[in-house]
Amino acid sequence: KFEEGSVVYSGKADDKASVAAFIADNKHGIVGHRTSDNAKDFKEPLIVAYYDVDYVKNIKGTNYWRNRVLKIAKDFTGYNFAVSSKNDFQHELQEFGMDFVAGDKPVVTAREKGLKYKMEAEFDMDNLKQFVEDLKAGEVEAYIKSEAVPDNSANNVKVAVAKNFDELVTKSEKDVLVEFYAPWCGHCKKLTPIYDELGEKMINEEVEIVKMDATANDVPPAFDVKGFPTLYWLPKESKVPVSYNGGREIDDFIKYIAEKATTELKGWDRKGKEKKTEL
Repeated sequence: KFEEGSVVYSGKADDKASVAAFIADNKHGIVGHRTSDNAKDFKEPLIVAYYDVDYVKNIKGTNYWRNRVLKIAKDFTGYNFAVSSKNDFQHELQEFGMDFVAGDKPVVTAREKGLKYKMEAEFDMDNLKQFVEDLKAGEVEAYIKSEAVPDNSANNVKVAVAKNFDELVTKSEKDVLVEFYAPWCGHCKKLTPIYDELGEKMINEEVEIVKMDATANDVPPAFDVKGFPTLYWLPKESKVPVSYNGGREIDDFIKYIAEKATTELKGWDRKGKEKKTEL
């Protein structure tokens, strides 16, 4: 037995908010059974052990692993702990680069301050304890889902992945227009030739045209990507993302960039009218 059968509320009885918070904090126990229905109850910082959780057909086996998590969890009150079915939460595991979890042993992940962490070591109590201690000390490197960094030297439209996003976008010395797309998205496919043409037209300007597959890479928290394609403009001075909601024809993009560019474009005036080049 690793946790008490009851917990005692020590606050004021008439403080409804405090009572509600106490119930929310304690109703799932030290290591709660996190399901699709109650997942929103579990707040960060959150450590989850994923395995074949089944409280209908395999209570004993389910508790065998939960009890091992529990022994460690009771010493780390600053973290929330849970167990979840690896089958029900396959989509979450994919966010940590795990497409399939073989064997009986749990895999462990953590989320803290919007970042993701993965326990690389095989599950046992010593490794779990070490993982949580390292997490607490800030010594675990955050997990970032990313494709391999591509060679962009010949690309007019630069290809960003999670690992080079800072370099290409947030730390670029140019203004940046970035598109977040999904390979299966019809609107994105329609935009591709137009976006490629835009990249070609901006090749001599102080503007970088960038795209990123948002299904294969973690999108940085500053960018709200709920549908595809989603485009953002980042001026080179502030690098504060501004949502682009203009038209998607080549002239629409050029007009927008001509107006917003930090340095006036060489090929177009501020109204997007092409400048005549002297022969």
